[in-house]
Amino acid sequence: MKHVDEFRDPVKARALLGQIGALQEQVMAKRTRPVSLMEVCGGHTHSIFHYGIEKMLPDWLELVHGPGCPVCVLPMGRVDDCVALAETPGVIFATFGDAMRVPGSKKSLLGAKADGADVRMVYSPLDALQLARDNPSREVVFFGLGFETTMPSTALTVLQAEAEGLGNFSLFCNHITIIPTIKAILDSPDMQLDGFLGPGHVSMVIGTAPYRFIADRYRKPLVVAGFEPLDIVHGIWMVLRQLAEGRSEIENQYRRIVPEAGNRRSLEAVAKVFELREFFEWRGLGSIDHSGVRIRAAYAAFDAERKFPVAAVSIADPKSCQCGEVLKGAIKPWQCKVFGKACTPETPLGALMVSSEGACAAYYQFGELDELIEVASQ
Repeated sequence: MKHVDEFRDPVKARALLGQIGALQEQVMAKRTRPVSLMEVCGGHTHSIFHYGIEKMLPDWLELVHGPGCPVCVLPMGRVDDCVALAETPGVIFATFGDAMRVPGSKKSLLGAKADGADVRMVYSPLDALQLARDNPSREVVFFGLGFETTMPSTALTVLQAEAEGLGNFSLFCNHITIIPTIKAILDSPDMQLDGFLGPGHVSMVIGTAPYRFIADRYRKPLVVAGFEPLDIVHGIWMVLRQLAEGRSEIENQYRRIVPEAGNRRSLEAVAKVFELREFFEWRGLGSIDHSGVRIRAAYAAFDAERKFPVAAVSIADPKSCQCGEVLKGAIKPWQCKVFGKACTPETPLGALMVSSEGACAAYYQFGELDELIEVASQ
Protein backbone atom coordinates (compact mmCIF):
# COMPACT_ATOMS: atom_id res chain seq x y z
CA MET A 1 0.00 0.00 0.00
CA LYS A 2 1.42 3.37 -1.01
CA HIS A 3 -1.46 5.64 -0.08
CA VAL A 4 -4.60 5.02 1.95
CA ASP A 5 -6.65 6.58 -0.87
CA GLU A 6 -6.00 3.41 -2.88
CA PHE A 7 -8.38 1.61 -0.50
CA ARG A 8 -11.06 4.32 -0.66
CA ASP A 9 -11.39 4.56 -4.42
CA PRO A 10 -15.11 4.96 -5.35
CA VAL A 11 -14.53 3.63 -8.88
CA LYS A 12 -13.07 0.38 -7.55
CA ALA A 13 -15.82 0.19 -4.91
CA ARG A 14 -18.53 0.45 -7.58
CA ALA A 15 -16.82 -2.28 -9.59
CA LEU A 16 -16.72 -4.60 -6.60
CA LEU A 17 -20.33 -3.86 -5.72
CA GLY A 18 -21.26 -4.65 -9.32
CA GLN A 19 -19.49 -8.01 -9.04
CA ILE A 20 -21.36 -8.70 -5.78
CA GLY A 21 -24.66 -7.98 -7.53
CA ALA A 22 -23.70 -10.29 -10.39
CA LEU A 23 -23.42 -13.20 -7.93
CA GLN A 24 -27.07 -12.97 -6.87
CA GLU A 25 -28.44 -15.61 -9.23
CA GLN A 26 -25.84 -18.19 -8.25
CA VAL A 27 -25.92 -17.47 -4.53
CA MET A 28 -29.68 -17.19 -4.15
CA ALA A 29 -30.71 -20.01 -6.52
CA LYS A 30 -31.80 -22.39 -3.75
CA ARG A 31 -32.40 -19.91 -0.90
CA THR A 32 -35.53 -18.57 0.72
CA ARG A 33 -33.80 -16.16 3.13
CA PRO A 34 -31.06 -13.54 2.75
CA VAL A 35 -27.39 -14.51 3.00
CA SER A 36 -26.12 -13.79 6.52
CA LEU A 37 -22.46 -12.89 6.95
CA MET A 38 -20.96 -12.07 10.34
CA GLU A 39 -18.13 -9.59 10.67
CA VAL A 40 -16.47 -10.87 13.84
CA CYS A 41 -14.36 -7.80 14.60
CA GLY A 42 -15.70 -4.59 16.12
CA GLY A 43 -13.25 -2.67 13.95
CA HIS A 44 -15.06 -3.98 10.89
CA THR A 45 -18.42 -2.97 12.36
CA HIS A 46 -17.17 0.55 12.92
CA SER A 47 -15.76 0.83 9.39
CA ILE A 48 -18.94 -0.60 7.85
CA PHE A 49 -21.02 2.18 9.39
CA HIS A 50 -18.40 4.90 9.08
CA TYR A 51 -18.21 4.43 5.31
CA GLY A 52 -21.89 3.51 4.77
CA ILE A 53 -21.00 0.08 3.37
CA GLU A 54 -24.15 -1.65 4.63
CA LYS A 55 -26.33 0.79 2.68
CA MET A 56 -24.46 -0.06 -0.54
CA LEU A 57 -25.06 -3.81 -0.31
CA PRO A 58 -28.01 -5.59 -1.98
CA ASP A 59 -31.06 -6.44 0.10
CA TRP A 60 -30.45 -10.17 -0.29
CA LEU A 61 -27.31 -9.82 1.83
CA GLU A 62 -27.44 -9.21 5.57
CA LEU A 63 -24.49 -8.35 7.80
CA VAL A 64 -24.57 -9.66 11.37
CA HIS A 65 -22.44 -7.80 13.89
CA GLY A 66 -20.39 -10.19 16.01
CA PRO A 67 -18.77 -10.16 19.46
CA GLY A 68 -15.38 -8.87 18.36
CA CYS A 69 -15.29 -5.81 20.63
CA PRO A 70 -13.38 -6.90 23.79
CA VAL A 71 -14.74 -4.02 25.86
CA CYS A 72 -18.29 -4.91 24.86
CA VAL A 73 -18.11 -8.55 25.95
CA LEU A 74 -16.68 -7.78 29.39
CA PRO A 75 -19.23 -9.04 31.93
CA MET A 76 -20.56 -6.69 34.59
CA GLY A 77 -19.02 -8.72 37.41
CA ARG A 78 -15.52 -8.18 36.05
CA VAL A 79 -16.18 -4.43 35.84
CA ASP A 80 -17.16 -4.55 39.51
CA ASP A 81 -13.88 -6.35 40.24
CA CYS A 82 -12.01 -3.53 38.45
CA VAL A 83 -13.80 -0.93 40.56
CA ALA A 84 -12.99 -2.85 43.75
CA LEU A 85 -9.30 -3.04 42.80
CA ALA A 86 -9.24 0.65 41.89
CA GLU A 87 -10.76 1.57 45.26
CA THR A 88 -8.22 -0.50 47.20
CA PRO A 89 -6.08 1.87 49.32
CA GLY A 90 -2.64 2.48 47.86
CA VAL A 91 -3.54 1.21 44.35
CA ILE A 92 -3.10 3.05 41.06
CA PHE A 93 -5.42 1.40 38.54
CA ALA A 94 -4.28 1.82 34.93
CA THR A 95 -6.65 1.18 32.04
CA PHE A 96 -7.31 1.92 28.40
CA GLY A 97 -9.71 4.81 27.96
CA ASP A 98 -12.56 2.92 26.31
CA ALA A 99 -12.92 0.68 29.37
CA MET A 100 -13.42 3.56 31.80
CA ARG A 101 -17.09 4.13 30.99
CA VAL A 102 -18.29 0.51 30.84
CA PRO A 103 -21.03 0.29 33.49
CA GLY A 104 -20.71 -2.06 36.45
CA SER A 105 -23.60 -2.95 38.73
CA LYS A 106 -23.05 0.22 40.79
CA LYS A 107 -20.54 2.39 38.97
CA SER A 108 -17.96 2.48 36.19
CA LEU A 109 -14.23 3.06 36.55
CA LEU A 110 -14.91 6.67 35.62
CA GLY A 111 -17.39 6.82 38.47
CA ALA A 112 -14.83 5.30 40.82
CA LYS A 113 -12.34 7.97 39.71
CA ALA A 114 -14.90 10.69 40.42
CA ASP A 115 -15.35 9.17 43.89
CA GLY A 116 -11.62 9.46 44.62
CA ALA A 117 -10.03 6.27 43.27
CA ASP A 118 -6.70 6.73 41.50
CA VAL A 119 -7.72 5.54 38.02
CA ARG A 120 -5.41 6.56 35.20
CA MET A 121 -5.85 6.23 31.46
CA VAL A 122 -2.88 4.75 29.61
CA TYR A 123 -2.17 4.01 25.98
CA SER A 124 -0.18 0.80 26.49
CA PRO A 125 0.80 -1.61 29.27
CA LEU A 126 4.27 -0.09 29.15
CA ASP A 127 2.73 3.19 30.35
CA ALA A 128 1.44 1.28 33.38
CA LEU A 129 4.89 -0.17 33.93
CA GLN A 130 6.31 3.36 33.94
CA LEU A 131 3.76 4.30 36.60
CA ALA A 132 5.15 1.45 38.73
CA ARG A 133 8.69 2.77 38.27
CA ASP A 134 7.61 6.30 39.14
CA ASN A 135 5.58 5.26 42.21
CA PRO A 136 7.62 2.58 44.03
CA SER A 137 5.55 2.95 47.21
CA ARG A 138 2.24 2.33 45.37
CA GLU A 139 0.75 -0.81 43.84
CA VAL A 140 0.04 -0.37 40.13
CA VAL A 141 -2.59 -2.67 38.60
CA PHE A 142 -2.96 -2.76 34.82
CA PHE A 143 -6.31 -3.77 33.39
CA GLY A 144 -5.31 -6.21 30.63
CA LEU A 145 -8.08 -6.88 28.13
CA GLY A 146 -8.52 -7.66 24.48
CA PHE A 147 -8.21 -10.58 22.11
CA GLU A 148 -4.93 -12.03 20.83
CA THR A 149 -4.24 -8.63 19.27
CA THR A 150 -3.21 -7.08 22.60
CA MET A 151 -2.02 -10.19 24.43
CA PRO A 152 1.59 -10.00 23.16
CA SER A 153 2.20 -6.46 24.42
CA THR A 154 0.77 -7.39 27.82
CA ALA A 155 2.86 -10.57 27.99
CA LEU A 156 6.04 -8.69 27.06
CA THR A 157 5.27 -6.08 29.73
CA VAL A 158 5.00 -8.80 32.39
CA LEU A 159 8.34 -10.20 31.24
CA GLN A 160 9.87 -6.71 31.45
CA ALA A 161 8.47 -6.25 34.96
CA GLU A 162 10.10 -9.53 35.98
CA ALA A 163 13.41 -8.52 34.41
CA GLU A 164 13.40 -5.25 36.35
CA GLY A 165 12.13 -6.81 39.57
CA LEU A 166 9.16 -4.41 39.79
CA GLY A 167 7.24 -6.04 42.60
CA ASN A 168 4.65 -3.25 42.73
CA PHE A 169 3.29 -4.01 39.24
CA SER A 170 0.51 -6.52 38.59
CA LEU A 171 -1.98 -7.42 35.89
CA PHE A 172 -5.73 -7.92 36.20
CA CYS A 173 -6.00 -10.31 33.27
CA ASN A 174 -9.16 -10.27 31.17
CA HIS A 175 -7.67 -11.28 27.84
CA ILE A 176 -9.91 -13.47 25.70
CA THR A 177 -9.50 -15.78 22.72
CA ILE A 178 -11.32 -15.61 19.40
CA ILE A 179 -11.49 -19.25 18.27
CA PRO A 180 -13.68 -20.68 21.10
CA THR A 181 -15.94 -17.67 20.69
CA ILE A 182 -16.58 -18.34 17.01
CA LYS A 183 -17.19 -22.01 17.83
CA ALA A 184 -19.75 -21.04 20.49
CA ILE A 185 -21.55 -18.87 17.93
CA LEU A 186 -21.56 -21.69 15.38
CA ASP A 187 -22.94 -24.10 17.99
CA SER A 188 -25.74 -21.71 18.95
CA PRO A 189 -29.11 -23.04 17.72
CA ASP A 190 -30.35 -19.46 17.20
CA MET A 191 -27.74 -18.57 14.60
CA GLN A 192 -28.16 -19.00 10.86
CA LEU A 193 -24.86 -17.81 9.46
CA ASP A 194 -23.57 -18.50 5.97
CA GLY A 195 -20.03 -17.15 6.35
CA PHE A 196 -17.63 -14.85 8.18
CA LEU A 197 -15.40 -11.86 7.69
CA GLY A 198 -12.43 -12.83 9.85
CA PRO A 199 -10.73 -10.32 12.18
CA GLY A 200 -7.68 -8.70 10.65
CA HIS A 201 -5.83 -7.60 13.79
CA VAL A 202 -6.25 -10.89 15.65
CA SER A 203 -5.17 -12.81 12.55
CA MET A 204 -2.02 -10.69 12.34
CA VAL A 205 -0.98 -12.53 15.53
CA ILE A 206 -2.49 -16.01 15.19
CA GLY A 207 -2.45 -16.41 11.40
CA THR A 208 -5.17 -18.17 9.41
CA ALA A 209 -4.63 -21.85 10.29
CA PRO A 210 -6.68 -21.76 13.54
CA TYR A 211 -9.82 -20.97 11.51
CA ARG A 212 -9.67 -24.14 9.42
CA PHE A 213 -12.20 -25.97 11.59
CA ILE A 214 -14.84 -23.46 10.47
CA ALA A 215 -14.53 -24.63 6.88
CA ASP A 216 -13.71 -28.28 7.60
CA ARG A 217 -16.24 -29.03 10.35
CA TYR A 218 -18.98 -26.44 9.88
CA ARG A 219 -18.70 -25.99 6.12
CA LYS A 220 -18.70 -22.19 6.36
CA PRO A 221 -16.36 -19.89 4.42
CA LEU A 222 -14.26 -17.29 6.25
CA VAL A 223 -12.24 -14.50 4.67
CA VAL A 224 -9.78 -12.53 6.82
CA ALA A 225 -10.21 -8.91 5.76
CA GLY A 226 -8.65 -5.53 6.38
CA PHE A 227 -10.42 -2.42 7.65
CA GLU A 228 -10.43 0.00 4.73
CA PRO A 229 -13.65 0.24 2.69
CA LEU A 230 -12.29 -1.68 -0.28
CA ASP A 231 -10.85 -4.34 2.06
CA ILE A 232 -14.29 -4.99 3.52
CA VAL A 233 -16.19 -4.96 0.22
CA HIS A 234 -13.53 -7.18 -1.37
CA GLY A 235 -13.73 -9.58 1.59
CA ILE A 236 -17.53 -9.77 1.28
CA TRP A 237 -17.20 -10.51 -2.44
CA MET A 238 -14.69 -13.29 -1.69
CA VAL A 239 -17.10 -14.94 0.77
CA LEU A 240 -20.01 -14.67 -1.67
CA ARG A 241 -17.90 -16.10 -4.48
CA GLN A 242 -17.20 -19.15 -2.32
CA LEU A 243 -20.93 -19.56 -1.66
CA ALA A 244 -21.68 -19.21 -5.37
CA GLU A 245 -19.11 -21.88 -6.19
CA GLY A 246 -20.16 -24.22 -3.37
CA ARG A 247 -16.83 -23.89 -1.56
CA SER A 248 -16.00 -23.55 2.15
CA GLU A 249 -12.44 -22.36 2.60
CA ILE A 250 -10.33 -20.01 4.70
CA GLU A 251 -9.00 -17.18 2.54
CA ASN A 252 -6.81 -14.21 3.33
CA GLN A 253 -7.76 -10.88 1.78
CA TYR A 254 -5.45 -9.00 4.19
CA ARG A 255 -2.20 -10.53 2.96
CA ARG A 256 -0.31 -7.26 3.17
CA ILE A 257 -0.60 -7.47 6.98
CA VAL A 258 -1.62 -11.01 7.96
CA PRO A 259 0.99 -13.79 7.55
CA GLU A 260 -0.47 -17.26 7.10
CA ALA A 261 1.47 -18.63 10.10
CA GLY A 262 0.95 -15.61 12.34
CA ASN A 263 3.62 -13.81 14.33
CA ARG A 264 5.94 -16.37 15.91
CA ARG A 265 7.59 -14.08 18.46
CA SER A 266 4.25 -12.74 19.64
CA LEU A 267 2.84 -16.24 20.03
CA GLU A 268 5.92 -17.33 21.97
CA ALA A 269 5.55 -14.45 24.44
CA VAL A 270 1.86 -15.21 24.93
CA ALA A 271 2.51 -18.92 25.50
CA LYS A 272 5.26 -18.14 28.01
CA VAL A 273 3.18 -15.85 30.23
CA PHE A 274 -0.40 -17.05 29.79
CA GLU A 275 -2.37 -20.29 29.93
CA LEU A 276 -5.98 -21.03 29.05
CA ARG A 277 -8.65 -20.73 31.73
CA GLU A 278 -11.09 -23.62 32.04
CA PHE A 279 -13.86 -21.16 31.19
CA PHE A 280 -14.52 -17.43 31.04
CA GLU A 281 -17.77 -15.49 31.25
CA TRP A 282 -18.79 -13.24 28.37
CA ARG A 283 -21.42 -10.53 28.43
CA GLY A 284 -24.40 -11.84 26.51
CA LEU A 285 -22.78 -15.15 25.57
CA GLY A 286 -22.45 -16.73 29.01
CA SER A 287 -19.57 -18.98 30.01
CA ILE A 288 -17.42 -20.27 27.14
CA ASP A 289 -14.87 -23.02 27.73
CA HIS A 290 -11.21 -22.10 27.21
CA SER A 291 -12.14 -18.64 25.94
CA GLY A 292 -9.91 -16.63 28.30
CA VAL A 293 -6.36 -16.73 29.58
CA ARG A 294 -4.75 -16.28 32.99
CA ILE A 295 -1.20 -15.71 34.17
CA ARG A 296 0.90 -18.84 34.60
CA ALA A 297 2.04 -19.80 38.10
CA ALA A 298 5.62 -18.89 37.18
CA TYR A 299 4.51 -15.24 37.04
CA ALA A 300 2.10 -15.33 39.99
CA ALA A 301 3.87 -12.34 41.58
CA PHE A 302 2.40 -10.18 38.79
CA ASP A 303 -1.15 -11.55 38.99
CA ALA A 304 -3.59 -9.11 40.60
CA GLU A 305 -6.08 -11.95 41.14
CA ARG A 306 -3.54 -13.63 43.39
CA LYS A 307 -2.21 -10.45 44.99
CA PHE A 308 -5.58 -8.90 45.90
CA PRO A 309 -8.97 -10.32 46.92
CA VAL A 310 -11.14 -10.45 43.80
CA ALA A 311 -14.78 -11.42 44.27
CA ALA A 312 -15.34 -12.75 40.72
CA VAL A 313 -19.12 -12.69 41.15
CA SER A 314 -21.37 -13.17 38.13
CA ILE A 315 -23.85 -10.28 37.77
CA ALA A 316 -26.63 -10.12 35.19
CA ASP A 317 -27.09 -7.11 32.94
CA PRO A 318 -30.15 -4.87 33.49
CA LYS A 319 -33.28 -6.58 32.12
CA SER A 320 -34.00 -3.67 29.82
CA CYS A 321 -30.57 -4.00 28.16
CA GLN A 322 -30.40 -6.44 25.23
CA CYS A 323 -26.64 -6.41 24.66
CA GLY A 324 -26.59 -10.21 24.72
CA GLU A 325 -29.03 -10.55 21.83
CA VAL A 326 -27.11 -7.94 19.82
CA LEU A 327 -23.77 -9.64 20.50
CA LYS A 328 -25.13 -12.97 19.27
CA GLY A 329 -26.59 -11.32 16.18
CA ALA A 330 -30.14 -12.26 17.17
CA ILE A 331 -31.33 -8.63 16.90
CA LYS A 332 -30.04 -5.40 15.43
CA PRO A 333 -29.00 -2.65 17.88
CA TRP A 334 -31.94 -0.43 16.94
CA GLN A 335 -34.33 -3.27 17.82
CA CYS A 336 -33.27 -3.03 21.48
CA LYS A 337 -36.05 -1.39 23.51
CA VAL A 338 -33.75 1.19 25.11
CA PHE A 339 -31.53 2.01 22.11
CA GLY A 340 -31.29 5.75 21.54
CA LYS A 341 -33.67 6.42 24.42
CA ALA A 342 -32.51 5.39 27.89
CA CYS A 343 -29.27 4.06 26.38
CA THR A 344 -27.04 6.56 24.55
CA PRO A 345 -23.27 7.15 24.45
CA GLU A 346 -23.74 9.81 27.13
CA THR A 347 -25.82 7.51 29.38
CA PRO A 348 -24.92 3.94 28.37
CA LEU A 349 -26.79 1.03 29.94
CA GLY A 350 -24.72 -1.56 28.13
CA ALA A 351 -21.14 -1.91 26.96
CA LEU A 352 -22.08 -1.95 23.28
CA MET A 353 -22.95 1.73 23.54
CA VAL A 354 -19.63 2.64 25.21
CA SER A 355 -16.82 1.48 22.96
CA SER A 356 -16.34 3.06 19.54
CA GLU A 357 -16.20 -0.51 18.18
CA GLY A 358 -19.53 -1.47 19.77
CA ALA A 359 -22.35 -2.15 17.33
CA CYS A 360 -24.79 0.10 19.21
CA ALA A 361 -22.37 3.02 19.29
CA ALA A 362 -21.68 2.58 15.56
CA TYR A 363 -25.40 2.56 14.73
CA TYR A 364 -26.00 5.56 16.99
CA GLN A 365 -23.14 7.59 15.51
CA PHE A 366 -23.47 6.73 11.84
CA GLY A 367 -26.99 5.33 11.39
CA GLU A 368 -30.18 7.18 10.52
CA LEU A 369 -31.16 7.28 14.18
CA ASP A 370 -34.65 8.79 14.07
CA GLU A 371 -35.72 6.51 11.23
CA LEU A 372 -34.37 3.40 12.99
CA ILE A 373 -36.12 4.20 16.28
CA GLU A 374 -39.41 4.87 14.43
CA VAL A 375 -39.19 1.53 12.62
CA ALA A 376 -38.37 -0.31 15.84
CA SER A 377 -41.40 1.19 17.61
CA GLN A 378 -43.85 -0.01 14.95
